Amino acid sequence: MIIQILAKHWWVLVLRGAVSLAFAAVAFLMPSFTFQILVMMIGILLLADGLLATWSGLRLRGEDDDWWVATLEGLLGVGLGIATLANPEISAALLVTLIALWCLVTGAFEIILAYRIRKEIENEWQLALAGVISMALGILMLVQPRKR
Repeated sequence: MIIQILAKHWWVLVLRGAVSLAFAAVAFLMPSFTFQILVMMIGILLLADGLLATWSGLRLRGEDDDWWVATLEGLLGVGLGIATLANPEISAALLVTLIALWCLVTGAFEIILAYRIRKEIENEWQLALAGVISMALGILMLVQPRKR
């Protein structure tokens, strides 16, 4: 059942990925941005991704018992985005910690989703792998936040 819902709203997943790729491209191509601009870009990414994830979760309400998981993931992103935009002077260490937590939660939700839809799709391991990579990045950022 969840696969039909995801298939129906596939464009939301694509849009989330496109927003992430756009952010990565801008950050890579314009490294001279000030730290304040980078913080604002991360805040916008977190906010946009959180809004889209929240919308996806709310669309699942009534169709799936675990709609609240996707909604919670989205609300976390929205909260982190608002917190980042409201305080652009946020310290680098706090920002890294917030992003690390976001990576951990998002990765866990991706792994859970891959497990839940494993019988309905092929190559669900790719979604699980994305979750593992996200969680690994989150752990690395928490363990060694100052390493480059």
